[in-house]
Amino acid sequence: MEIVAKGQQRATIRNIPNFLTVLRIFSIPVIVFFLTSPGPGASFMAALVFCIASFTDLLDGYLARQQKAETAIGKLLDPMADKLLILSGMIMLIPLGRIPAWMVVLIIGREVAITGLRGIASAEGVVIAASRLGKAKMVLQSFALGWLMLHYEYLGINFHVLGMLFLWVALAITLWSGIDYFWKFYQGVMKK
Repeated sequence: MEIVAKGQQRATIRNIPNFLTVLRIFSIPVIVFFLTSPGPGASFMAALVFCIASFTDLLDGYLARQQKAETAIGKLLDPMADKLLILSGMIMLIPLGRIPAWMVVLIIGREVAITGLRGIASAEGVVIAASRLGKAKMVLQSFALGWLMLHYEYLGINFHVLGMLFLWVALAITLWSGIDYFWKFYQGVMKK
């Protein structure tokens, strides 16, 4: 009986949404590779792979809900894949001079703090669900990074300036959503 249960569990793990999440994780070294070679061609390829990977984030969540294929591994891997994709892209852009290191430090600090906070809340039996602010943060960071990876001017559009504009807005929402999570933590755990 136990062997069947494991086999059934494996079958539910092997689904399209989880495959897309794993694909997003495997896209990270490709993006990193392209960002080690500055230049318009490599920047374009990094941005293209990043945008495709970012799109899989929307697609895997949609498919998981539509197919009722949400799994525990998917719930663990999906946010981890998102954070790895965004943060590795940001870190790679620092030595290229395309993103200020202090902005990356603030964003990474927020991510680490909220992950820890959610872990503490979970241990206390409180679930702090992702907020609309958190989702908006992810979308804005993705747009900003895609444009900052492009960096160069294409079709008369300065993608670096556009990316920095979106990154400033993303940073504000990132910090605001962090405050929002701490408030939810206070309401759910500290007032128990």
